[in-house]
Amino acid sequence: IREPELFSLDLDVLVTVRAEHPNVHLMIPFVRTRWELAECLRLLDAHPLGADRGLKRWIMAEVPSVAYWLPEYARLGNDGVSIGSNDLTQLILGTDRDSEVCKDLFDTMDPAVLDAIDTIIDRATAAGLTTSLCGQAVSLYPELAEHLVRRGITSVSVTPDVAERTRHHVAVAERAIMLDAARR
Repeated sequence: IREPELFSLDLDVLVTVRAEHPNVHLMIPFVRTRWELAECLRLLDAHPLGADRGLKRWIMAEVPSVAYWLPEYARLGNDGVSIGSNDLTQLILGTDRDSEVCKDLFDTMDPAVLDAIDTIIDRATAAGLTTSLCGQAVSLYPELAEHLVRRGITSVSVTPDVAERTRHHVAVAERAIMLDAARR
């Protein structure tokens, strides 16, 4: 929103790409405040891409404030939320995973991070938004995959090199949930 001309150029590119690949949609990164998102969506609606009713509008949940604004973000016309687990972990714990000084403090399985993820999933689901998580943690921690599946996340996104392992973690989690349900 600070450089609307550049944003318009990005949207021009997305129009061109969607002409050949209509399954490509818009994801707005690093959403911090309601007014910022509202202005971004206003700029989108003023662009020809804004009239594309097939375009899905998603936001990234990397900043903890997203958890508190999800009902309002849904009312603004968003379709989904993708939890950026790496940035969310860094911002909740105040650490940098790439820093030699404090990288040992970076832990996506920290209860504060898991609580934020749960809050985002719960509030997004209640607001009618699709939920996803991207980041390496789900491929590293089978217990996170099970946790996310139990919370009702719609999907997870990982890099191709860990996709098979992640599919396995999710399948194991889904089987465990079905077994638990069958035992009740």
